[in-house]
Amino acid sequence: MPLGINGRIRIAGREALCDRSGALWFADHSLLVVSDLHLEKGSAFARRGSFLPPYDTATTLLRLAVAIEQYQPKVVVSLGDSFHDGWGSERMPDPFRAQLADLQKGRDWYWITGNHDPDAPKGVCGESVTEIALAGLIFRHEPTLVSIAGEIAGHLHPGARIVQRGRSVRRRCFAGDGRRLVMPAFGAFTGTLNVLDRAYRNLFDWSSFRAHMMGDARIYTIAPTNLHPG
Repeated sequence: MPLGINGRIRIAGREALCDRSGALWFADHSLLVVSDLHLEKGSAFARRGSFLPPYDTATTLLRLAVAIEQYQPKVVVSLGDSFHDGWGSERMPDPFRAQLADLQKGRDWYWITGNHDPDAPKGVCGESVTEIALAGLIFRHEPTLVSIAGEIAGHLHPGARIVQRGRSVRRRCFAGDGRRLVMPAFGAFTGTLNVLDRAYRNLFDWSSFRAHMMGDARIYTIAPTNLHPG
């Protein structure tokens, strides 16, 4: 069943925990998964003449450090668009590069290539792959249109919106139907795409679909009948 209790879900029979940070934790395999970090997005916009506060990499790495400290994973998978463009890893300031290296020490670390970063990142540790199979699951950046049991992907930045007592709440979410999961974007400067958008239409069995919304204190599991567009 995809229905989660306090963020606990099953994906193709594997138990996982949806963390409020946007990370996914497989305790049985000591595996932590994040998606769409978009590191150095601020500096990418600055190069094009658009100013964004230059704090995204620092904030995202801090979030990542907290998750790694909490779970102490042996394996970390980053599901693509880890850097906002193909030069992001080269632009990353040395203090952030050193911080990332500390997080990677003693761990297997896999960078999945994405549409923003189709080539292996330069100047950082870890193995670059287009996709990887681990623990009976398949990890890739973009979800396939064919339903594949055990597929975990990113790319779409899922978000969900609910309306209660006239108040609208929109949050990032994990989107899944028990067979496959689309991860929320982990990066600080990333937006969301509502799970009711047509981009998700053919990805899930909507009779068992749930949006696992990231609240301030917990994960809230919402059926599609309680979701709103926009």
